[in-house]
Amino acid sequence: MTQSEDTILLREDDTGVAILTLNAPKSINALSEKMLAELSSAFDEIAEDRSVKVVILRTAGNHFCAGHNLKEMTEHRQDADGGFQYFQDLFATCSSMMMRIVRLPQPVVAEVKGIATAAGCQLVAACDLAVASEDARFATSGVNIGLFCSTPMVALSRNVPRKQAMEMLLLGEFLPAAQVAEFGLINRCVPRDALEDTTMEIARVIADKPAAAIKIGKRAFYEQVEMTLEDAYAFAGRVMAENMMARDAEAGIGAFTRKEPKPDWTGE
Repeated sequence: MTQSEDTILLREDDTGVAILTLNAPKSINALSEKMLAELSSAFDEIAEDRSVKVVILRTAGNHFCAGHNLKEMTEHRQDADGGFQYFQDLFATCSSMMMRIVRLPQPVVAEVKGIATAAGCQLVAACDLAVASEDARFATSGVNIGLFCSTPMVALSRNVPRKQAMEMLLLGEFLPAAQVAEFGLINRCVPRDALEDTTMEIARVIADKPAAAIKIGKRAFYEQVEMTLEDAYAFAGRVMAENMMARDAEAGIGAFTRKEPKPDWTGE
């Protein structure tokens, strides 16, 4: 990815960890059309990059993401249909980008500071894991300006219990990181000066695992959560049987039973 001073999405690779940085602090890293396109392209590239084991999603400036670019959206009020088709296409594009995160073979860890609101909160919920600084605040605040956070609701309601999701959606209040950690929206809440190190430590642990097993497990997790209990067990059983046939599983289990050192993972 070519990078310059006006690049709104930066990528840095560090020994199996791809770090994507939303680099539009003046707009609070809003999910503009360009930002959505850049994120989608980056995730597509990473999906095919076997050197990447895990992704960290961080942001420039003092905040994570303010959601959609409302100024950009408002310009389309002048369209012949009042902007309806544009809005529908924009939300579909955003949803597609969020689904890329879920379908990405590699786990994605959100590194959150400052505010994460509306689609920015959705972005946190779409990631597989999330670490936030103690001063971070979260909101699905669209209801305050007449726009219920319906698409953010999809990811939010799959992360936190129903009553807590509805509280966030209906009240539109900013909640501190410690509270949303109790809800289950984030995994860890740490001091701001420990945010990057903590996130990288988690990424390093994941990157040290066999990539094939992580890929199989991530895909299976999101598929089984939508199933009935009986179907989920049947599906997961087949997945584990397939996983047992992987070269890394054979090598890893063999080394464990023989009390040998962990093998070098091949990704197969």
